Amino acid sequence: MLPTYYEFYNPVKIVSGAKALENLPYELEQLGASRPLIVTDSGVSRAGLTECVIAAFGESAVSIGALFDEVPPDSSLQAVQAAASAFRANGCDSIVAVGGGSVIDTAKGANIVITENSDDLAKFAGAELLKKPMKPLVVVPTTAGTGSEATLVTVIKDTARNVKMAFTSYHLMPRVAILDPRMTLTLPPRITAATAMDALTHAVEAYICLQKNPVSDAFALSAVELIRENLVSVVKDGKNPEGRLALANAACLAGIAFSNSMVGMIHALGHACGGVAGIPHGVAMSIFLPHGLEYNLKKAGDRIARLLLPLTGPRLFAQTPPDEMATETIAGIRRLQEELHRLAGLPRTLKEAGVASDVLEQIAATAIGDGSVVFNPEEMDRDDALKVLRKAYQ
Repeated sequence: MLPTYYEFYNPVKIVSGAKALENLPYELEQLGASRPLIVTDSGVSRAGLTECVIAAFGESAVSIGALFDEVPPDSSLQAVQAAASAFRANGCDSIVAVGGGSVIDTAKGANIVITENSDDLAKFAGAELLKKPMKPLVVVPTTAGTGSEATLVTVIKDTARNVKMAFTSYHLMPRVAILDPRMTLTLPPRITAATAMDALTHAVEAYICLQKNPVSDAFALSAVELIRENLVSVVKDGKNPEGRLALANAACLAGIAFSNSMVGMIHALGHACGGVAGIPHGVAMSIFLPHGLEYNLKKAGDRIARLLLPLTGPRLFAQTPPDEMATETIAGIRRLQEELHRLAGLPRTLKEAGVASDVLEQIAATAIGDGSVVFNPEEMDRDDALKVLRKAYQ
C-alpha cells in the first residue's frame, strides 16, 4: 500500500568498484576543490589505508592540505573542534573522510562549525537547523556498517553530559561516496560482524518504520539480501574482495534507505546505550534487533513477515506458513546472532557486552528522549524501554 505522501532524496554520487579510490582526485576537481583535509583515525593510518588514499592523488593537481588522524572511537565535540582547527590552519577547501562512522561523523561535525564559522556545535543539534551549503565532503568508508557516506545524519558525543547529540540536515549529505573493497580488507571479524549488523538494522528499521516508502523499501530490501548472502562468508574469510564490496554496497544502500524513511526504537536504545554505557553502536544494534522486532510485532507484523525472503532466502520462505513468517524472521536474526557469536565473539546480550545492570534505568530514560522513537511503529515510554532493556540484558 502506497503512503498518501512521501519524499525521497539522495544527491550522493556513488563510485563503487575494485579501483574506485583512484577516482578521488577527479571527483574533488569536479567539486571545485584542490586542497582537502583528510580526516581519519590512528587505526586507519596504522593499517596503511591512508597511504592508499595519499597514493591515489599521484600527479593530480589536487594537493592534500593536511592530515588529521586523531578521531577517537566515539566521535566527540573535542574531535570536531580539533578537525575544524586543522582545516582552518592549513587553508583547506574540502574534506575527505577516510574511516568508519566516528570518522565520518567527525568530518560532518567539523563541516558544520567551519561552514557556520562557529565554535559551538551543540547549538546546531536537531533537525534542519543548517541553512548554508557545506564545504565539499567526499567519504571513503573503511567499514561496512553506518552508511554515513550517504546519510543526512551525524551523531556527536558530548562527553561532559554523557549524551550523544544528533544533527539532521540535507546539507550534511556527502557529495561523493567511494566504495573500494581494499579499504575494508583489514577489518577484523568482530568489527566486520558488528558493522554489518548495524547496516542490517538500518535496513530493517527503514523497512518497518512509519516513514517508509516504496523507494526506500527497494534500497532496504536490497541491503538485507546482500548482507544475508555475504556476511557470514566474509567473517570467515576477510580477504574476499567481492564479499567486502558487497557489504560496502549493502551499508550504503541501507544508509540511503534510512535517510529517507528514518529508524526507530532499536536505534533509540542503541544511541542511549552508547551514550550511557559506551557500547559500540554496531554491537548495540546486533543485541537489540530481535528484541525491537518482537516489540513491534503487533503493529508491524506484516512488514516483518515480508523481510523473511531477503533475510533467509527462498527455501525457508517457501516452507514457512504465512502466519509464521514474522516470528521466523526474528528467529532467523537470532540464528545469525548465534553464528556471529561463534565465529567472531559478537555479544548476544547487554551482559555479555559489559553493560552494568544498574545503568539500565538511565539508558531507558535517555532512549525515550531520542528522536528516532517518533518513527517507531509502536509507541514506547520509559517503562517499555526498560522492559526491552531487561530482556536484552539476560
